Amino acid sequence: MTGFLFDLAFWLTVPFWGLMIFAPKWRTTARIASSPLIAVPPLAVYTALVVGHLPELWATMSDPDLDGVREFLTTAWGTSAVWAQVLAWDLLVGAWMYRESRRVGLHPLLMGPLLLFTIVLSPFGFALFLAVRAFCDTPDRATTVVTDE
Repeated sequence: MTGFLFDLAFWLTVPFWGLMIFAPKWRTTARIASSPLIAVPPLAVYTALVVGHLPELWATMSDPDLDGVREFLTTAWGTSAVWAQVLAWDLLVGAWMYRESRRVGLHPLLMGPLLLFTIVLSPFGFALFLAVRAFCDTPDRATTVVTDE
């Protein structure tokens, strides 16, 4: 069952990533990517994985040390839970990147690879996006934030 949940966590995020990469200009994509609820499916998997292990999880995470976390990650349920959590946070980061790209006006052919890079190696994809956004964004956004123009 744990292996199934490990796989399920990933597949539950794929539709959201697919919309942001392959249908970025669709109004429904923007609406979906604007909701933090997109993280609920992998977090539901996370919950299913940890509910039976809450005392163990609490003991490990409330006073973390390298050996304890390493031991936690050697369990199938621990690795799967962390995987589901990472997928949820990566999806939230990707949705923010998507929204920012729309605001800045980045072309979907640039954003698709950046989002794909974020799926695979999120810290690097996110850092690269921040660099691209800094280069492409207007230097003084104070007026646009207030007036929305």
